[in-house]
Amino acid sequence: MKKPIGILIAVLFFAISSLATSAFAESQSAINPSARKILSDRGVEKLVFIKRQTYHSSHFYTDFIDGCDRFGGGLCVLDLKSGRVTDLAPEMKGGIFGRFCLHFDADKIVFDWKEGTAKGFRIFEIGIDPSTGARTGSVRQLTYPPDDEAARIRKYDNHKNGGTARMYYHQTDDMHPCYLPDGGIVFTSSRCEYGTLCDAPDHLSTAVLHRMDGDGANMQQLTNSAVSEFSPSMMEDGRILYTRWEYVDKGQLGVKCLWAMRPDGSGSVEIYGNDIQFPPSFLHGRQIPGESNKFVMLGVPHYPQSGIGTVIRIDTTMNIRTREPMTYITPHVDIRQEGGWNHLEEGKWRKHKKGPLYMDPYPLAEDLFMVAYNPDKQWDDPVAYGLYIISESGRHERIYVNPAISCWQPTPLKPCKRPPILSTVRDEKLASKNLAECFVHDVYRGMEGIKRGEVKYIRVMEQIPRPWDCRQFWGGVSHTGLISRNTALAAKAMHGIVPVYEDGSAHFYVAADRNIYFQALDENFMELQRERTYVNYRPGEVRSCVGCHETPNTLSQAGHITIAMRKSAVMPGPQPGDETGRQVIHYPSYVQPVLDKHCVKCHSGDKPKGKLDLTGTMTKIFSVSYENIMKKGLVKTYREASDWEGTPYSPPKSIGSHASRFITAIRQGPQHKDLDLPIADFARLATWVDASGVYYGSYWGRRRLEYKDHPNFRPVPTFAEALSTVCPLSVDKR
Repeated sequence: MKKPIGILIAVLFFAISSLATSAFAESQSAINPSARKILSDRGVEKLVFIKRQTYHSSHFYTDFIDGCDRFGGGLCVLDLKSGRVTDLAPEMKGGIFGRFCLHFDADKIVFDWKEGTAKGFRIFEIGIDPSTGARTGSVRQLTYPPDDEAARIRKYDNHKNGGTARMYYHQTDDMHPCYLPDGGIVFTSSRCEYGTLCDAPDHLSTAVLHRMDGDGANMQQLTNSAVSEFSPSMMEDGRILYTRWEYVDKGQLGVKCLWAMRPDGSGSVEIYGNDIQFPPSFLHGRQIPGESNKFVMLGVPHYPQSGIGTVIRIDTTMNIRTREPMTYITPHVDIRQEGGWNHLEEGKWRKHKKGPLYMDPYPLAEDLFMVAYNPDKQWDDPVAYGLYIISESGRHERIYVNPAISCWQPTPLKPCKRPPILSTVRDEKLASKNLAECFVHDVYRGMEGIKRGEVKYIRVMEQIPRPWDCRQFWGGVSHTGLISRNTALAAKAMHGIVPVYEDGSAHFYVAADRNIYFQALDENFMELQRERTYVNYRPGEVRSCVGCHETPNTLSQAGHITIAMRKSAVMPGPQPGDETGRQVIHYPSYVQPVLDKHCVKCHSGDKPKGKLDLTGTMTKIFSVSYENIMKKGLVKTYREASDWEGTPYSPPKSIGSHASRFITAIRQGPQHKDLDLPIADFARLATWVDASGVYYGSYWGRRRLEYKDHPNFRPVPTFAEALSTVCPLSVDKR
């Protein structure tokens, strides 16, 4: 691949720049003696940090989209004894430095950098002498634009629409690199080419975790998440800690929580925050040294900001389904609404947009942290943030402030213990089939109010990410990827059902590299409890769960042999009436035929019974039956397009078919006593309700009624088409 011109120039002039390091070094400045002593007592004589004008992003996840039109900065070393600041890559000072990671041996740094407008962030590496803080060797570029980058920009660029799109060209971006103990690098990237689900105009993009070898080879996507993942860091046990934004039947704002995974992407597990409403986002998490269950993170708003907020320590030995694990290190700052921040002033919380605000907490001890800190300026002031030490007692000690530019991510320039290398453990035979294997020990554990014997099946479901390729390229009002009327934002597919044995155990296969979640069903295929999150199972992964609503601290019954353990795993199979378990939940083809067969004879005409017309006549976007059912609130679900709805834990039968008047009327309504609905047809209606009442089963096709004569008008998707990231039709036929 061709190297960008800027990097070629960097290599050519490295000799000159290295000879004239002093020309790029800032003049000596006095370091606060107290801060210097605190760091010196911990063996820290030098810090690595980034100079960058403050992002002014519209949302926490759009730094690379609409946050970065202020160019200029550097990757720097601060000598705490002399106060001298040295720029390690002065030839790159015209771009934007994002985030970096210091190697465990402190002899190299990996970082992301943006060369200019319409250029994506790329990942680079530089050598450093930990004893002197001097750069060694030239800058090495590790990631490059895909070969078809120019064509991608031509196809997807919509920056002329303004707003959040105004400076984003839908290029690919590689960001937030982090060294792995095995020599690889984990990072987040938009190479998945997914749009952000709540963004119908498709101005925004999702970035998910990837990994690569240390030289940039063998790049691999680790997850299939539908919305963004950011800021990976290493835990002492060898796992990756990261922020995962998600919503499966939850409001769109409230769940950007901390998760962990093994370096191969397997074993993904929640660390904290999957049902916490405020703060809305948990970002830049790090493990506190020597404390396996304690972490520091930022609590930040969903908007407007760039990952700026309040510093929080969490203790995961406490109940992670509550706020109990959180200790505010900066209790005078909080996020109690959207958008913006709150100050505690004279005993009252007041909304504000100025400092004190914090970024990049680096734990020196359980009660002592380095941060980027803005004492009193506007949140997006280009020069507001400097490097400080803060303590749990409220102490703030300035380390370094540059009046001309903000400073970020203070990191000790010293080696640290390399975490263990976690070997990949997988069943190669399963991996070749792109499957994973699941054990459920006892589905009743954590499922309150459900009697033993009531759960008969587990339904295996998938939340489908929305690909860039579904964007509409024709005229008229855009409804990119519209799936439902005010319920789910993502399309859903069913992989089938598996049996639950008498003791509550199950043993089955699931599709790998998919956003899989489960529904516990009764004998009538009605949902009792829903897993309102998802797991990306890696190929060949074998994992188990203790029960429903488990946490990482839930203990299994050691030595207890379940029925499922004595049986072979099964593939998800069909519900009654289906030929295969793999079904697209597409209302016109999945639900409407059942209504036509059993319901429209009464629910149609000028005076339909119950004033409920269930005919399939098409409307502007949906159909008469669908709109009537949804408008009358006959399906109980959570609205993903809402801000917070459904964020807290939901008890069994609180949503879905058992809680929906549509299903209750069919089963128990006196007017339906002679309906005699076959179980195959009833199961379809219940499944649709449990899938949050979605209308479209894929993101493909023209939706609006004025296109009814077009060949691509509301196509019925196959299972493969629904899951595909590539449109079944070429652009000229869409």
